[in-house]
Amino acid sequence: MMPNRKQSVADPLGDALAALRPGLWAAFGLSAAIGLLMLTGSIYMLQVYDRVLGSGSGATLIALFAIVVVLYGFLALYDGLRMRLLSRLALRLERSLAAAAFQSGLARDGDGQAVHDIAILRAALAGPAMLALFDLPFTLLFLAVLFIIHPLLGWLTLGGMGLAAGLAALNHRALARPLAEATLAEAAARRFAERSRRAAAAVTALGMAGAVTARWFALLTRAQGAQQKGAEPSETLAAASRSLRMLLQSALLTAGAWLAILGAISAGAIVAASILSGRALGPVDQLIGQWRSVGHARAALARLRSPSQGGLRPAPAPALDLPAPQGALEVRGLVKLAPDRGDGAQRARLLDAVGFSLAPGAGLGVVGPSACGKSTLARLIVGAAHADAGEIRLDGATRDQWHPDALGRHVGYLPQQVELLPGTLRDNIARFDAAASDAAVIAAARAAGVHEMILRLPDGYGTEVGGGETPLSGGQMQRIGLARALYGEPMLIVLDEPNAHLDQAGEAALTEALHDRRAAGATVIVMAHRIGALAAVDRLIVLEDGRITEDGPRDEVLRARLAAAPPLRVAALTVTRGPAALPAPAAAATTAPAAPAPAQPPARAAEPSARPRPDGFVPLFRRQA
Repeated sequence: MMPNRKQSVADPLGDALAALRPGLWAAFGLSAAIGLLMLTGSIYMLQVYDRVLGSGSGATLIALFAIVVVLYGFLALYDGLRMRLLSRLALRLERSLAAAAFQSGLARDGDGQAVHDIAILRAALAGPAMLALFDLPFTLLFLAVLFIIHPLLGWLTLGGMGLAAGLAALNHRALARPLAEATLAEAAARRFAERSRRAAAAVTALGMAGAVTARWFALLTRAQGAQQKGAEPSETLAAASRSLRMLLQSALLTAGAWLAILGAISAGAIVAASILSGRALGPVDQLIGQWRSVGHARAALARLRSPSQGGLRPAPAPALDLPAPQGALEVRGLVKLAPDRGDGAQRARLLDAVGFSLAPGAGLGVVGPSACGKSTLARLIVGAAHADAGEIRLDGATRDQWHPDALGRHVGYLPQQVELLPGTLRDNIARFDAAASDAAVIAAARAAGVHEMILRLPDGYGTEVGGGETPLSGGQMQRIGLARALYGEPMLIVLDEPNAHLDQAGEAALTEALHDRRAAGATVIVMAHRIGALAAVDRLIVLEDGRITEDGPRDEVLRARLAAAPPLRVAALTVTRGPAALPAPAAAATTAPAAPAPAQPPARAAEPSARPRPDGFVPLFRRQA
């Protein structure tokens, strides 16, 4: 039986944190040694006042000082080792989670929140707050020595620690809500800035730079306002904590002096008690001062644990190495809901009970008005999105029975908006596969009809793309995207508006490539508005409002749609190869009889959708009133 991958998954965050435990225990052991060595100063002062000054022995003073030098040398060594160890652990944590965080961002349409959260955790793990947390348990050691010197000094210090803990609790409550608001506002500003940079050409050309900058600045101001809202009480409480510590030290000196007057303790114990109380309250004071970073780290850890908030998705455990898919596709009862806006409103259905099946080598066209669900269906089929109900089976197996990367090598996908990643044309066509051969890359380029075009570029396949400036037109980028989709001879090819930017030669190359892949047994699905993209398919599905309203042979569906469309002249589309030639439109596509001139001005005599279109676009769907 096939193993159940949904029950057999790995937790990348839990595994990464578990791998840190030996190093954290080592850091705890170093903290214990550091805590003991921190007693050096107070004990030395106690010996100087009580032993050296009383005896007047210079040799004793030199011997004690030599011991202090050695002990402080070990203190510096252990403290340095602890900081280096935490720094290495933080780096290991980031390295172990970086790939999973990056893939989580890809699954959320480029959202980089998980990567940002891991950077927050790394900074917190190697920062001063973590050192204070390790030092905190050993404040009990200093407290015990104070009780040994005199119970009154111990109780005074314990009371001060209680007040400091209360200030820390108030700090936590004051920061909780502003931190959450600031995180959301920062993420919104970061996403807006990233999308604006990607659309920089349009922003500049359309004179939107000032307005876009103003919108980004408003988002930034909102984030800063939320940060400041939490920073002000936190800074006040941190100042109060520092003042409390200094007041407590003065109170301890006063109490020590009073006890010395009464003869209960020696004069050296006064100075030693002051130093010990400072060591006891130091970690608490440092934690309060670093509470914002602690809060950020806690919130980042909570988000990473929650996939719904952009956290790390559980990694599927290895399953059987299934054979390469042959292209048999079955879609059953597919439902996709609109994103949840968080206001409790009912979510609209982008796709509603969509189902069909395709045999290897089949060619399916999906048409429909704008926003009918074509692109959503394409994303679900290739695994770029997840359905809310229903299932998709390839060769009888659901997608989660394959490893995503293993299955993706057999899938060709051309999105509606083609974006090339920073790198060379060869890198992009080869899908950044380090083991890709030149022959496979050139074969994909030839199949897409872009090999000669690439050779005409100054750097050929080494041309850098994906940056701010690109040497390619929109049509050329789309054909490069088609070559990327065809790389590796995939057995399932899904193309979303593949001819949106193509000229006649590009459409011919597209049709040729799809026919070749179908002849090899690959299943081809084309989402289209222009019938030129449908020349390589023999079956047509019509989507309207997320539902399938028609499903049948391509020619029959097109004739019915053309008959119902407004009369207009459409150039005949001839196809010389393929399972079925798409005939010229029949009577509905002939020139309509002349009609009396309308009353409105000539410029508005006809709707734009009813004008002759030489690019092959046919208005199969009436414009909504």
